Amino acid sequence: MQINKIIKLAIKRLEREGKMLTPDFYAEAFCKEARLAGVKVGDCLHVEKMLETLNPEIKKELKNYRIHTLAELSRYLIAKLNRTNKTLCSEQLEVQTALNISIIKAIAKLHNHQARELAKRSLELLKKAPSTAELKYFKQLWDNFAANYDETFLYRLKELGTVDTNDLKKTIENLQITHRESQKHFDLEKISALLIGALAPSISSRIGENIETLTKKLHDHPEALLQHSIQEEVKQAIAARIALDKESVKEMVESLEAILDKLSMRLIGMIEKSDGSTVEIQRIKKELENFTKASEVNFQLAHKQLYTIAIALEENTLEFKSDLQDHSTDVKTLQKRVRELEMELEKAQEEAKTDFLTKLYNKRALDEFLHIKESEYKRFGHNFSVAMFDLDHFKKVNDTYGHEAGDVVLRSFATILKNDSRDVDIVGRFGGEEFMAILSKTDIEGAVQYAKKVNEHVQRAKFMYKGKRVPLTVSVGVAQRKDCTSLEEMIEKADINLYRAKNSGRNQVVYK
Repeated sequence: MQINKIIKLAIKRLEREGKMLTPDFYAEAFCKEARLAGVKVGDCLHVEKMLETLNPEIKKELKNYRIHTLAELSRYLIAKLNRTNKTLCSEQLEVQTALNISIIKAIAKLHNHQARELAKRSLELLKKAPSTAELKYFKQLWDNFAANYDETFLYRLKELGTVDTNDLKKTIENLQITHRESQKHFDLEKISALLIGALAPSISSRIGENIETLTKKLHDHPEALLQHSIQEEVKQAIAARIALDKESVKEMVESLEAILDKLSMRLIGMIEKSDGSTVEIQRIKKELENFTKASEVNFQLAHKQLYTIAIALEENTLEFKSDLQDHSTDVKTLQKRVRELEMELEKAQEEAKTDFLTKLYNKRALDEFLHIKESEYKRFGHNFSVAMFDLDHFKKVNDTYGHEAGDVVLRSFATILKNDSRDVDIVGRFGGEEFMAILSKTDIEGAVQYAKKVNEHVQRAKFMYKGKRVPLTVSVGVAQRKDCTSLEEMIEKADINLYRAKNSGRNQVVYK
């Protein structure tokens, strides 16, 4: 019988018995259902293990009392130590009982550093005569630890082997190399897709023959990445891609420099033509500053020189105007070329952020937008959410219908994702068959509604390839920023929720 079924039966038992769904009542009901099902659960065997350490006389007495839970055992031991019964226990005894129960529960989780430290502090407290307020305070600390404890980080090891949350050593021993090999093959498809995207034209629109050949190899056979020869080809292709981009940038810069050189030569020519007049004007200005009424001869000379400069300036101006008219066509041509180069640069920058297959944003662009949204959240408090999409059984689509069919499915899903999103939302291909949507000013409820709309759209859609319908569903993990302490934690939470959706039957949205 599966644990999930025992959990449901335990909840139904509580409903039949009219008990509230508290941790103690739930643990008792769960262990009863587990015993009826013949399933041994580590958390339900603590009492039996502790009974084995007692002497036969106490064991017999405990058997008569029919003690099965930690709470019952704690009350019995306290009453035994105080040589009294439960009805005579004071308020301090009740608080000590609750504290001891919390400590015993936490001992089962001693792989946690926080539990160990809190246990040490509690034991130090019990060595002295604590007040009721101190005991209540420490009881609250243990209750907070038990309520907030999250062991889901262990589930990430499920891909490598069986996870036993009650025995970390056993979990480590169960890790299998065969599982890692299958994970390696899964990762190879993602790495192959990322490499193909990285080798696609970005700044330079040219693509070498060796790059095109290698891209086709990686697309059809991702496992070829394990071959040393293919790894060398990847290194060479990356170097060739960088060289092509550098060459393209160099050509653009040289073209701009040529334009600037021509403009500089024109300006220098005009300045040189006016140098003589400028020197003459400066000399005359200096003479005019020293002019006095008694210097009639000098004034007449200055007047003559000014007239000469005026004629020279007029001639230079007419010549300059003529030169401008002669070169106006060249200037217009240069201006047009500058605009063309600016447009090419803008196009190259845009292509560097676009996934070549789906025409959505690529992972590089998504990372930039995520940091922009993070800045808005920290500065203005604008909450946002992310939804991680993963196409279910996509490898089976490639194996059954071929990689061309897989490309058709990826492009079709990208269209659905784009059409179901708002203008302010940002959608892109995160890698392989994974996609991401960044939902601006959207809380978890809005994000879940959006994710379910996309999920239902995919179920209704007909993905066709060569007259055959390709069945497809999608799993979604959702998280919102205000529930997390950092951007990285939000992405990890969405990824964990996606993992839960995949391992809970797929074709669903998980957000908590």
